[in-house]
Amino acid sequence: MAEDFSQSLTPPVSPFAADSLCELTPAHPPCFCCSDTKEDPTGALSTEGYAARGSLKRLLLRLDPAPAEYETDTVEIFGFPWVTETALVESTTLLFGLLRQKIYRLETLVQAGSNDFGQAGSLHYEAEDLRLQCISFLQYVKVFLHRYLEPSSSSNADQPHPYEELEAQLPSALLEELFGITLLIGRLKDLPANIQSAFTISNQGKIFPPSWHLLHLHLDIHWFVLEILHILGHKMQGQVVYAHQFVNLTGENLTDTSLFEEQLCGLLCDLTGLAMGKYSKVRPTEALSTHHFLCPCTKELWVLLMHLLEQRKKVLHTQSFWSYMNLLLRPLVSGKPAAEQFSGLPTHCKDPLGFTWWLVTHLAMLGQYNRNGTLLRSKEENSLGDNWTLTEELLKLTCNTTQRGLAEEQVRMHAHCCLSLCLLWEPSTSAVSTLWDYHSKNLNSSFTVPWLGVSGVGSLYKSPMALLEQARCCCRPSDLHSSGHTQLYRSANSFQIFLRVLALCLAQDRAGGVPQRQIKGRIYSKFSSKKMQDLSEAGLMNFLLLFLVVARQVELEDVASRASELLSFLPSNCPPGHRTLVWRGQLSLLLLFQERGLDVGAQASWLASSFNETAKEFYNKTTEVSRRLALWGPLGSYLEGVAEVFETSTNLSLSEEKLLNEGFDWLLPACRLSELNSALGFLQTVLAQLRRVHQRSVHSASTLAWAPANTNVGKERHLAVAAKLWAHFLPFLRSLRLSQTPPAQLADAAAGFTLLASDLPSSAPQDLQPNPVHSIMQCFGWDDMVHPLLVTRYLTHLLQNSELLASISSGSAAVSGSAQSLSVRAWFRCVVQRHLHKNQDGSDSKAGQALEEQLCELTRLVLRLPEVDSLLQRAGLQPTATRLEPLLALEMFVKAVGSVYSGLQVLSERSAMVTRALDYVGDILKHIKPSLVSKNQEGLQLAYWAVGCIVKHWSPLLATSKAQQLLFRIVDGLLLPHNLTVQDKALRDSLPLYLQGLSVASCVSQSQGAYLRQQLRSVIRRYLDHFLPASPSVGVIANHPVLLSACEANPTSRGASLRRTILEVLCESFLQFRGHAPPPRLASVLMFLLELLRRNSDSDPGLLTLPFPALLRCVMLVNEPQVRKLSTDALQLIVERCAVASTEGPCDQMITVLRSFADENEGIYDRQVYSVLETVAVLDPSVVQALIPNLSASLRNTEHKRGLGRNTALRSAYRKLLSLLGECGHAEMTSLEAD
Repeated sequence: MAEDFSQSLTPPVSPFAADSLCELTPAHPPCFCCSDTKEDPTGALSTEGYAARGSLKRLLLRLDPAPAEYETDTVEIFGFPWVTETALVESTTLLFGLLRQKIYRLETLVQAGSNDFGQAGSLHYEAEDLRLQCISFLQYVKVFLHRYLEPSSSSNADQPHPYEELEAQLPSALLEELFGITLLIGRLKDLPANIQSAFTISNQGKIFPPSWHLLHLHLDIHWFVLEILHILGHKMQGQVVYAHQFVNLTGENLTDTSLFEEQLCGLLCDLTGLAMGKYSKVRPTEALSTHHFLCPCTKELWVLLMHLLEQRKKVLHTQSFWSYMNLLLRPLVSGKPAAEQFSGLPTHCKDPLGFTWWLVTHLAMLGQYNRNGTLLRSKEENSLGDNWTLTEELLKLTCNTTQRGLAEEQVRMHAHCCLSLCLLWEPSTSAVSTLWDYHSKNLNSSFTVPWLGVSGVGSLYKSPMALLEQARCCCRPSDLHSSGHTQLYRSANSFQIFLRVLALCLAQDRAGGVPQRQIKGRIYSKFSSKKMQDLSEAGLMNFLLLFLVVARQVELEDVASRASELLSFLPSNCPPGHRTLVWRGQLSLLLLFQERGLDVGAQASWLASSFNETAKEFYNKTTEVSRRLALWGPLGSYLEGVAEVFETSTNLSLSEEKLLNEGFDWLLPACRLSELNSALGFLQTVLAQLRRVHQRSVHSASTLAWAPANTNVGKERHLAVAAKLWAHFLPFLRSLRLSQTPPAQLADAAAGFTLLASDLPSSAPQDLQPNPVHSIMQCFGWDDMVHPLLVTRYLTHLLQNSELLASISSGSAAVSGSAQSLSVRAWFRCVVQRHLHKNQDGSDSKAGQALEEQLCELTRLVLRLPEVDSLLQRAGLQPTATRLEPLLALEMFVKAVGSVYSGLQVLSERSAMVTRALDYVGDILKHIKPSLVSKNQEGLQLAYWAVGCIVKHWSPLLATSKAQQLLFRIVDGLLLPHNLTVQDKALRDSLPLYLQGLSVASCVSQSQGAYLRQQLRSVIRRYLDHFLPASPSVGVIANHPVLLSACEANPTSRGASLRRTILEVLCESFLQFRGHAPPPRLASVLMFLLELLRRNSDSDPGLLTLPFPALLRCVMLVNEPQVRKLSTDALQLIVERCAVASTEGPCDQMITVLRSFADENEGIYDRQVYSVLETVAVLDPSVVQALIPNLSASLRNTEHKRGLGRNTALRSAYRKLLSLLGECGHAEMTSLEAD
């Protein structure tokens, strides 16, 4: 009967075989798989693994390993159907034998591996199937033990059932089989190299070689053995399971516990050995970013072991994971032989201490994974617990070994690992103390790694804000897995990493508990007066950074007081570099006080006093140059630091003004240009921040109902800051305002004070009251003595400020008009002086280029002034371009003023306009005097052109009694100077403007018209002569400035008046004969006259006949061909135009001139007169016909005087003339024949 029963359960004759073949194949059990995971140390574990599939969790909670599987009566194992509930009991040896066969087969595939890519797919699928069969069987073993194994108990039956006997022997048989399997596969360290190399295979195509499958099957089996032994121990309820056929390597009986320990220790040892091999290729800079596992499967195996051992410690009170690792790692670090159970660990390690730090840190990171394989970030959820016991031992070895030559690169890595552990676990006070003991002894070290370079590590922070920011970084460590933390080795030295550890430890106990007080006490105790005096610059920087970190984490006032006390131990004659650092550190503490909203008065007073003493030494004339250069280091850093204090303050109500003291009175006068720029830049920063804070407080007061009380307090503080600025900076700025080389920042600072006066007028000193804005603008912008570079930059700042512009434009008419007029005058002066800053060769200097840029912007702003804009609109001269060139803008503005004045009819308005116009130009002759003196041609041309524009376009205005003195000065100073050697070019270009303007002024002037006409004639006479060539030249004559001034396309009364004056001067001074001698340069004069007549289409006989007598005389007396031709051409032009103009008969003016000409020459040049009249008669017979009676009478009178009867020759010449006069002439000829 028993034989039949046994036979029925043995394949292949199982009665349930046919039914089982119809079942669907269940999903494969969890296994180690890295084909679906990325190389991300913080990523989740494989979705096919033991943690993600819930296998680990079910193991630890003692749940069914596979509740949805193995529910049928039969199960397929290694291709055969088996009875689910009895197969393992009845066929233990057979099943494990089949397992060994599959492992052998897989090893055979590995040994017969081929490089033929065509076979890669078939090999992969065969190897994958073999592995799947193996792990499916081991999964079945787990399920069987959980569901069906019961601990054996003594039975009263004398004859137990054979199955019960087999069932009772199952634990021992299973233990023996597991032991055999472990002997078969061996340890991971003993795997051949070609199999171990599969750890590094990465194939996204998911086609893997057999070696990869074999390696991962080894990992699966190692873990399954531990799982099965753990489940077996649980199911046996504490009973020890012995292997009857085996003993362990020491000769002791093999038990389930000893096999678990042996398997576990071997696995930990092998995993550690693999990590050791990887560490040999890790650079210190990559320690935290390079993980310790070779592939994600070994990572998961570490996590599984951690959770399993922690669970066994909790339930079975065995050793924890860290206890095992400590037993493994301590001998490695100390150099002693490894414990017996950890045999096989590689004996060679390049850096045992560094490796241990690295491994412990990465294992601690793996402790963040929960049972489901998910990474948890909080310390509370870390299931692994801390290992400060070993870590503190490592830390002591690190710090003590440094005395024997451990380099900074190693200490830095160890400290980096320690910081990582502090982020993972609760920080350790003991660890902080150990690190501080080391760094306090090496405080003067720079903690640099030579091969890494500086890259910011160990540098002296350039400003208090940078120093405080570094302290902030130390107090706010980056996230453990962020690049900021993993790359910290490159960006921070070991001391700065220690400060991060310190900050974490101090942050644990914010209430000032015992650990906090202990740490503070240990830090304070390391500093004595001798220690402070021995500090180098690097040491002092480390000291300051240390105290800033402590101050941020604990009581600020206490730490700041202690720091100041220790800094007072520094000698008074300490090097400037030390002083720089001390001030920088103190200012960093001030910033920290500000951050907490605490008053900085005490700290600021101490700091300002030290600054004052240093500034005095800097000012002292006996201080050597080298010493003064060195002193600028701390002084400059003080300026930068105080600027940061002001910039970061939200309300300037914490006594910040105490940083501004008498030291600036000493500092500013002693500064060189570069230093002065720094000081003025600092001043601008403070002024801007004060205005910004004040405006914000005023705005908040207007929007919040409860704000007035706070506003009053804030305003008092703002007034205190402003008072310091007025007292210690403005006097120095005033002393620089008349400089001929003003620094660019002077204008910026002066503008800042002007805007401050606008915001806080009551803060200005008494000598600027009652209108401080106007007083300062007069000082820096409107004073004619101030350099244009300063004026243009200064006014540009102010005129683009809409609030200030509205303020000066909306005041009383007198004040507003004065402000705008003065601004226009300053702009006018800057325009006419723009060429004073060119180099000797005429190229633009740096100052000249700056002036041009500033002047263009000032021009744009001046044209936007309400008063100027109104004038332009009334004149219809609105600029079309957004950015107008200054000279064009100047001309347009001058035209607009003249146009508006001409359009005014009311006397009072005209008088007011004259006053405004004079305000606009100011003392224009004084403004252009530097250009006249410098003899720079461009400057001269600009000066003459600008004044010429004024004379031309403002001529009616300048003719008034108020303005005529300016016009007289212009004529005397510019047009009638003693010599004209330099001004030739400038006068030639601008003279037409002056002549046209003077002509109009002389016509409209009511009181000085005669004098102006006289002056005009003098100017014309002078420049006609000056620019007239000795011999006639068409090119020269055509561009004669006097000629150009008289030319018009369309004749006007103003132009005719000027031409009349020119013709009068021409006739009086250049066409007068001296007896028979012609005037000098007659040909040139005649050419000028001819051009003047030709270019203008005048038709007034009174104007045209002005030069007529002189021309008649030239034709009569001069026989030089060129003179004769020119005079004849001019005569012809005059006669023809007069003939055209006289539509009602002969031109009376011409008749008068001709009659006078004939009378004057009677009896002297009678025949020549007839010849000249012949020329006229050909052109216009009528005018000569009118002279016939006079000519005949003159002829007879001449003959009578001679008393010789008829003068045949004279009568013959006269008859020739008469023959040209038509009927009248013939009639007169008949009359003469009758004599």
